[in-house]
Amino acid sequence: MTPAERRELARTLASLDYPHPLLEFNWRHGRKLGVLLSMIACIVLLGWIIVLILTLHMHYTATHWRFAWVGFDILLLSAFAVTGWAFWRGRQIVIACLLVTGTLLCCDAWFDVILDLGTSGIWESAASAVLIELPLAFLMFRAARRLIRLSTLVAMSARGDFDRIPSLWRIPFLGDRADVRGLATPYSAGRDGSSPD
Repeated sequence: MTPAERRELARTLASLDYPHPLLEFNWRHGRKLGVLLSMIACIVLLGWIIVLILTLHMHYTATHWRFAWVGFDILLLSAFAVTGWAFWRGRQIVIACLLVTGTLLCCDAWFDVILDLGTSGIWESAASAVLIELPLAFLMFRAARRLIRLSTLVAMSARGDFDRIPSLWRIPFLGDRADVRGLATPYSAGRDGSSPD
């Protein structure tokens, strides 16, 4: 037997004695439920957007304006703090933290710019969005993508030796126990200049 076949046999035997609790989850049922919930959410949200377009006034006076913005910034501060902690401790949760913090930065940029349209503060909001918030969000999304790909590479390497993995759009759930060997192609220098990240 080759070393890869021996590793695969050892993992199979170990999973018979000690099944992983995550692998006992019915991923196919979970995927169907996820698709259904996503479709329902899209339909409901589309209807809600139409209702808002037809009923919202162009101008509105908010009663808790300060609380809304201070609360949002406290949430953003917390997201940065938890992300920093996860990086410092080297925890896998950093991927989720990066995605949440990047999303909050995009929301902050959007609302700053949109709410300042037609006012004297538009240039300051636009500059803040273009020079600070959106570049930081981009860096966070890029870091999350790289860490997801690295985690996938580690998981796929446990199934066989891979140096390159495909795009995240093509990688199946590893929890499906789908055979991902056909998706990855061994790295050969000079074939193309693309980076594995």
